[in-house]
Order: sequence, then structure tokens, then C-alpha cells
Amino acid sequence: MQRIKITSVNISERKGTVKKPVDQIELTHYGVKDDAHAGHWNRQVSLLGTESIAKFEAEANRKVMPGEFAENLTTTGMDLWSAHPLDRFTCGDIELEVTQIGKECHGSSCAIFKEVGNCVMPKEGIFCRVVSPGTLNAGMEPEYHPKIYRAMIITLSDRASAGEYEDKSGPRITELLATHFEVCHLHFAFCTYLIPDNPHLLEELLHKAKDELFDLVITTGGTGIGLRDFTPDVVKPMLDKEIPGIMEMIRMKYGADKPAALLSRSVAGVMDKSLVFTLPGSVRAVNEYMAEISKSLMHMIYMLHGLDSH
Repeated sequence: MQRIKITSVNISERKGTVKKPVDQIELTHYGVKDDAHAGHWNRQVSLLGTESIAKFEAEANRKVMPGEFAENLTTTGMDLWSAHPLDRFTCGDIELEVTQIGKECHGSSCAIFKEVGNCVMPKEGIFCRVVSPGTLNAGMEPEYHPKIYRAMIITLSDRASAGEYEDKSGPRITELLATHFEVCHLHFAFCTYLIPDNPHLLEELLHKAKDELFDLVITTGGTGIGLRDFTPDVVKPMLDKEIPGIMEMIRMKYGADKPAALLSRSVAGVMDKSLVFTLPGSVRAVNEYMAEISKSLMHMIYMLHGLDSH
């Protein structure tokens, strides 16, 4: 468990100006009460570490006071910029969710830039939204909780589940997904299932994923036009929204050289807070589909949680 220590809490009445230290701040669902940055948006609370401030002080050869970079919380104990969107900080009943790392710098049009001569917030400050409100003051020590991305990977195959041959497509999804999260320096946990081509078992697992708030559900197998290919037919009614463009693009891209790829009925969509993708049952198809899905995977997750990652 990692903690940070709050060294100062700060407020300003106008945007683009330095904030002044106060005895305590009250967090509401709109951010810091009486602060200029409060509102129904993702940058409600700003944090900047003394680790980042110290680097600026060394370069500028001057002392920086708490709040000079317009941060609500001045902290110590962690390189805050190493956090990721959807990570959380908790302090008792208070909960903050990271929404953004850094921001656009307004340069010479910003009062902070004019007064200080530079700004570290655009690169190393982080922004949060309030999940659970409360009161914070200097000396408190919030706990840092990195987001753990949970994925359910389901292989549907009568023969593989009966032990007639080894399931290779499910493990390949696991391998590719783990590599993706590792490259992004994210934490993850997977649940894997190998089941026969049974629509009732698949539906049970989908309900489990929905109830337990899995971030991802990826199936492999049962997307064709055979008598036992029913995966899309079970998945579609459970989706709140379809994401047709991904699968359409994959079919067209690979179907141009391999017409059999056009027979896949794979679907993608949103089931409550879970992203769902149904992939064909071969390792080659898994490689092709995952290569395209991975390109926008984090963007889709952030959009699903109301974050703008542009």
C-alpha cells in the first residue's frame, strides 16, 4: 500500500491564478467548495507533488510556495505523474479518481506563467474528480490505489472442452492482453474459462461479468455460420450499445485477401461498464482481431468511464 502526504491545501477564486493555502478544503461532488475549478467536469481537483516542484526550484533557483502552480493539493511521497486515469486516492470515506495526467499549457496568457516564468502542472500535475466527498487538510495521508483492469476470457469449443485438443486461442488472447497492459504500465487480473458450445453457460458467464463489473469480456469461438455457432446471438441481446465499426473494419481488411474472413459474425459492444468482443476460434484470427482492438482499447475504456482522452 502506497500513501502520499498532503503538505498544503489551496484555493483560488479565479482560474489561471495562483492558489492560496487554507486550513482545510471541503470536497463536494463538484470539486473543492469555493474554488474556481469546481464544476461538473473531470478536472475538479488538482494535485502536484513536491517531487515535481523541487525540480523546478533547482532549475529556476527560487523557492516555490504551495499553490503557486494552482494545485489544490500539494503532496509528497509519490511521483504523481506516474499515476494513470482511473487510479484512485482514498482518505477515510473520501475518494478521488484520477481523470487526467497533465494539461495544455496556456503559456504567456496564463497569470501563473507570467508570475513564475514556467509551469510544471502541464507535465507532472494530475487531476481528479470527486467520487466521495469530505474534508481534507494538510497532514492527512491518502492511500493510492492503482486501477486493476479485470478481463474475462471465454473459449467456446465442444472438442477443446472435452479434451480432444488443446485450446490455443484463449491463451493467446490472455498473452496479447497481458502484453498490452504491461506496455501501458497498467495492473491487470484475468479470469479464463473453457466451455462447450452451450448458450446457457455463455449467458451465465456474461451475467457474472456484468454483475462483477469486469472491464473486458473477450470470447473466442462460435462466430461463424455453423449449426453450433451462436456466440453473437447470445451476446447481442445483452449489449446496451454495439460498436460495429471495429468488426466491420476487421472483416473488410482481412477479408480482402481471405474471403472466408467475411463469414465471421463477430460483434463488439458495451454491456453496462464492460466492453465485450467476440472473436473467431483460431489463433490467426485472434492475432488479427486483437491487433486492431488494442489500438483503441484504452480510449474505449476511458470513454466508457466518461473521460475524454483526446
